[in-house]
Amino acid sequence: MGIYDVRFTVHKNLHERKFYGIILNNMSKLKRTHTCGQLRLKDLKSTVVLFGWVSSVRDHGGLIFIDLRDRYGITQVVFSPNKGEEFFKIAGQLRHEYVVVIRGMVSARPPGTTNPDLDTGEIEVYSDTVEILNRSETPPFEVVDEGNVSLELRLKHRYLDLRRPIVQKRLIFRHKICQTIREYLDRLDFVDIETPVLTKSTPEGARDYLVPSRVNLGKFYALPQSPQLFKQILMVAGYDRYFQIVRCFRDEDLRAQRQPEFTQMDMEMSFVDEGDIIQVIEGLMAAIFDKVIGKKITIPFPRISYKEAMTSYGCDAPDLRFGMKIKDVSDIVQKSEFKVFLDTIKSGGQVRGINANGCGSYSRKDIDDLTAFVGQFGAKGLAWFKVEEMGLSSSIAKFFPPEAQQKIQQCMDAKKGDLLLFVADKPKVVSQSLAQLRLHLGHKNKLIDTGAFNFSWVVDFPLFDYNEDLKRYEALHHPFTSPHPDDLSFMEEKPLEVKARAYDLVLNGVELGGGSIRIHTPEVQKRVFRMLGIDDENAYKKFGFLLDALKYGAPPHGGIALGVDRMVTLLLQLDDIREVIAFPKTQKATCLMTDAPSEVDAQQLKELGIRLV
Repeated sequence: MGIYDVRFTVHKNLHERKFYGIILNNMSKLKRTHTCGQLRLKDLKSTVVLFGWVSSVRDHGGLIFIDLRDRYGITQVVFSPNKGEEFFKIAGQLRHEYVVVIRGMVSARPPGTTNPDLDTGEIEVYSDTVEILNRSETPPFEVVDEGNVSLELRLKHRYLDLRRPIVQKRLIFRHKICQTIREYLDRLDFVDIETPVLTKSTPEGARDYLVPSRVNLGKFYALPQSPQLFKQILMVAGYDRYFQIVRCFRDEDLRAQRQPEFTQMDMEMSFVDEGDIIQVIEGLMAAIFDKVIGKKITIPFPRISYKEAMTSYGCDAPDLRFGMKIKDVSDIVQKSEFKVFLDTIKSGGQVRGINANGCGSYSRKDIDDLTAFVGQFGAKGLAWFKVEEMGLSSSIAKFFPPEAQQKIQQCMDAKKGDLLLFVADKPKVVSQSLAQLRLHLGHKNKLIDTGAFNFSWVVDFPLFDYNEDLKRYEALHHPFTSPHPDDLSFMEEKPLEVKARAYDLVLNGVELGGGSIRIHTPEVQKRVFRMLGIDDENAYKKFGFLLDALKYGAPPHGGIALGVDRMVTLLLQLDDIREVIAFPKTQKATCLMTDAPSEVDAQQLKELGIRLV
């Protein structure tokens, strides 16, 4: 008899009872009564049926123990030779990741053998039936939460990685967040409406993923980078409260926390201002923390202007969990004789710095390491002073008269034992270098409460930025963001002074989402397009359907998009966004499990009118 045919009958007492141990049986007549994370002491003496994967096997001679796992938890199952020789023989064939069904009676674990780390740790199930539904080859890595397994191996065998309890918990956590979003917005009369995945390529934003059309040879669809234009069309159509948890696509060079396909919570409202949208989102965050995390958060969140964020923190997504603000000493150091500072200021640059509180004991090597660190962000050097009893100490201190040294200390709120660090360069280089140095020191010196969740809004953004390389204006958010009404009169004359009705939600120094009040009149939209170098003819070619829609009674409207992947990553306090995506791509935008992207058949290309060169 082969292993595919093993069956046996056990006779017990005077009553005949049949128990089947079937190897590689595709189906079972048994029906699951409980999950592997459900049984407790209240279930003692119950006969139960469990399905799952064998997580571990322990042969103690007289008894065989397995941990049976499903996504709900683990139950310890005991096999005794008292149930029959053939039964015990089949139990001895169980191996890691076999798929089995067992039936048995719930018993209390003997004193001293309970497992407080398991919800089911006070019980075990004495099996009288076991069926092996499928065998497993030896996995390339253990399906456990512990273990040093490379990301490449995990992604190659993602179906095994997704079995790990920690990964399942993360995806279930993500599910609960999405469910909370839907329930919360439904209570506020939002309508969930799907927008197209095959759409028109537009010139703004990142590079589009293009999809060739077989029935319209030579023409292409684009996968949407966001539903921006469609949700504005929905506002024109009278759906005053729209939302969608939507898949978006960007063909860009991948960086940390970026994926070619990502998910965002998209939302749009009519007849609102910035405060209305901010209030809805704060309520949503409070609901997520309450229902999913079990914490209360304080709303409203603090608001900080874009100008203050850039001035004090060097970036538009500041981490407010610690201090160490950036200070501008350009005016003060002009009273010095330090040529590097003077030449920088004379050429239109600036001198700004941070106070690394209590770091006055840093060695010269430590400071050299910090100099190399800021060099990654374009800084040509890092000037420094140690604050001592008699004043500032440094190789450049001799270039600064006592009055200038005193003013520097006052400006930097310096005290004995501090280390003052300065970058002199163009404003963008200074901001980026000091922003990164601030975060580096915050982590290095354990100044950040890693268990805290610090929300803030950044508001009052400029509408335009100037691209020095391309010598043209660009939209800081996107070209559909409304200028502040008070600034419309000088938009063409002083474009960099025009403020946008935009707002970003920041969590722990990471932009969680951004939004704005949109332009709802064709006249203003055309003016903004012209400022971006898009004349009326090209505007209609690219965005004609939007401009036409705005002519037919478009209501004032605005919205926001929150990154779902990023949100889940931050709330779980993880470092890699791929840990919360079921099937993520690598840094080269490849799927190791399916080997995508891959070559396609020549006939497919011929049908699309495409030839590779």
